[in-house]
Amino acid sequence: MQVVYEDNQIIVVIKPHNVPSQADNSNDSDLLSQVKNYVKEKYNKTGEAFIGLVHRLDRPTGGLMVFARTSKAASRLSSQMQSGKFKKLYYCVTEGRVKNNTQRLVNYLKKDEKRNIVTIAPQLESGVKKAELVYNCLEKNENHSFLEVQILTGRSHQIRVQLANIGYPIFGDMKYNKKAQKGNLALWAGRLEFEHPVTKQMMKFLAEPNLTDTPWNEFKVSKYFVR
Repeated sequence: MQVVYEDNQIIVVIKPHNVPSQADNSNDSDLLSQVKNYVKEKYNKTGEAFIGLVHRLDRPTGGLMVFARTSKAASRLSSQMQSGKFKKLYYCVTEGRVKNNTQRLVNYLKKDEKRNIVTIAPQLESGVKKAELVYNCLEKNENHSFLEVQILTGRSHQIRVQLANIGYPIFGDMKYNKKAQKGNLALWAGRLEFEHPVTKQMMKFLAEPNLTDTPWNEFKVSKYFVR
């Protein structure tokens, strides 16, 4: 875990790939617990430190996450999420050259909780949830496309499933691409923008993925993370 920013209301960190956002059945070390321990030790707090989980990233996904340090901050950040004021941008590398450089995808998703797999389903099927995103292709080469993605709904595995559905699965996605190579999932939460829950200042955070890793090293990723 890498701390990017902290004050007495919020803490922004970088979640490594393959670390759960919160505790799950695996009993692996999770990010929420790591943040709580960090705050408790740094500020010599007695008992468990309050840390509010405002949003999540899928376990294989790495990148920026913000946690609330007070209940007031948690409530106000959650309100921003619901109203659309909280902006998250993801970056990914897909298999293949996307045909459309910009596209809006709208699907209905259904999750199999037991298998932890999400599928595209008919709109009228019970238990489905609408999923919507917009992607822009920043670069592409012979085999891969480098995309910036904004999700308009927060659904489990949304980006992975919707891109795989149009024939461009994310590089390294062992769950939704049977031909995937082993390695980290090339999906990264690289940009966060929100209003500070107390000062009302607009906060903006950028974080690059590991640029030495394949397939990120095939593109000029750094030019898209200029402050």
